[in-house]
Amino acid sequence: MTATTTIAKAQEMPSKTRITLGRGQSRPFDRDRFVEDCIKAHMETDARSAVREVLARAVSDHSAVLNSLGDPSEAGLDILLSSPTLTIFAAAWTPQMNLLPHDHAMWALIGIYTGREDNILWRQGENGIEACAANCLFEGDVATLEADAIHSVTNPLLRFTGGIHIYGGDFFAAPRHQWDPETLAIEPSDGDVIRAMFARENERYNKVCN
Repeated sequence: MTATTTIAKAQEMPSKTRITLGRGQSRPFDRDRFVEDCIKAHMETDARSAVREVLARAVSDHSAVLNSLGDPSEAGLDILLSSPTLTIFAAAWTPQMNLLPHDHAMWALIGIYTGREDNILWRQGENGIEACAANCLFEGDVATLEADAIHSVTNPLLRFTGGIHIYGGDFFAAPRHQWDPETLAIEPSDGDVIRAMFARENERYNKVCN
């Protein structure tokens, strides 16, 4: 059974796909083999669609991915591949973590292997960005974001959410932007900004737990 929603524009809801394995099809997740498969798929003519297929098949057995990557215990990134043309990492969100509206400046794929991720999609309006769509990603779901997409992210659960994120470029070198959650004023974003965000979230989570 496959559920597919096809959306063409970044200003609309991102496309979402789920592949369901049949009985007896479960197999171990090998992170090195997964990266190799993504690199090979990225060489195809329709690179994004080919890589998306690899990701969808991987997270269709989300329990196997979780067993391999481990249950998230803090917010952060587990980098599987960082190159000029392709970036792959497992991202973990703390319980009830919120990410500001932000862009990626390249296409993105998100596959959830534990928890849930709620997305609000934003578009450029006459007076700045404005919300235009929303999407909930559950375990096994894969979403596609266009290169000009802007989204904010929430983990609504009282447990960690983990997802494999794939980007069609050097995610860590590309200049990006984020938007203030109250004023929606645009701000620059880079690796230092992201690391500071994770540090704040882990501090918040540790205070709640203690």
